Amino acid sequence: MTDIKAIHIVFAALALIIVVFSIMTVTTRRILRAATYLLFVLFATAALYFQLDYQFLGAVQLTIYAGGIIVLYVFSILLTSGVGEKQDKPETKKVVPALLASLGGFALAGWMLFNENMNAAPLTATDPNMSEVGMALMGMGRNGYIFPFEVISVFLLACIIGGLLIARKR
Repeated sequence: MTDIKAIHIVFAALALIIVVFSIMTVTTRRILRAATYLLFVLFATAALYFQLDYQFLGAVQLTIYAGGIIVLYVFSILLTSGVGEKQDKPETKKVVPALLASLGGFALAGWMLFNENMNAAPLTATDPNMSEVGMALMGMGRNGYIFPFEVISVFLLACIIGGLLIARKR
């Protein structure tokens, strides 16, 4: 029973980290700090995947999102603006609807959390192995994702080249 309590404590701690750093990400006026806070959110999300025994998704989260995407964000931030630049303070007419939408989402998430059966049995019989997941993701068949993967890689390359051209003009 203590193992279950420890799992719940770790989950609660990771959820708290995600919520706190998500709020810090969207409320800070310094854009480089926002990227750093987003990095912490992505690390905690990867930790959740590892806690759920989804090592493949956790590794993808760390390498692609926490590694590559954050580096791309920081690279583009440093190319287009200064390190210490602050964003303008948001207008009140934009803050109120955002706050209402956030509270509505929080209420919906809380309602779903407390009205769902939290003692569902874990899936074990139909869990695919990693070779099946890899073949499904990188397959060229009807449900394969190799084409969108290649399109995204070309798009990211175009973004990097565009960033270099912008930096070169400065």
